[in-house]
Amino acid sequence: MTYILHYAPDNASLIIRAALELRGLPYRTQLVDRRSKEQMSPAYRALNPNGLIPVLETPQGPMFETGAILLWLADTHGGLGPAPESSARADFLKWLFFISNTIHPALRMMFYPAKYIADDHIAALRAGLADTLHQSFTTLDQAAAGNPALFAGASPTVLELYAAALLRWSAIYPAEHDKTWFSLANYPALQRICLRLETLPVIECLQITEGLGTHPFSDPQFPTPPIGSAT
Repeated sequence: MTYILHYAPDNASLIIRAALELRGLPYRTQLVDRRSKEQMSPAYRALNPNGLIPVLETPQGPMFETGAILLWLADTHGGLGPAPESSARADFLKWLFFISNTIHPALRMMFYPAKYIADDHIAALRAGLADTLHQSFTTLDQAAAGNPALFAGASPTVLELYAAALLRWSAIYPAEHDKTWFSLANYPALQRICLRLETLPVIECLQITEGLGTHPFSDPQFPTPPIGSAT
């Protein structure tokens, strides 16, 4: 089957596209128009009742949740993380779930605070999230430095793809908010991951299809996608 990736530029679908490209898996894309809030349409909610991007249509039905899709792809096709019988599997799972359950939701709250709290508390929420995210990235940086098999092996794992995207977004979103809390240089092991990923052929696909620029992870700029909108 050719997978169908429902995506919007520079959204979490970016991570799934990178994984598909890295493994050379057949897929086609279906743009979700965020300007018209297509993700809230009945047709899209039939695929993902939460109205979030991405969705990956598979032989086993539509999948959503970035971490779940990445784990399914890794287990189904190999090469994106340790196999279930590997001695590195436990470490792989704990860091995948740390990224997907701790860092990613915190960033979502940073970007869309009005979904979670009253307007007069947004500034305080973002200040607290900045501290939380810095600590989480520090923790992940230490893990990457201490576990090169998972974070700097011969072939990138989904941990690296996921982390690089979250670091990218931390540097540039939300456009109207002060982002001085974040500097990639504070996380040297993660910075090396970003630089390494940018040397791979998969990055050319992301640059063309999602308009991510020359250095999408190490020196990110706002996207200029050929179609669709990131926000």
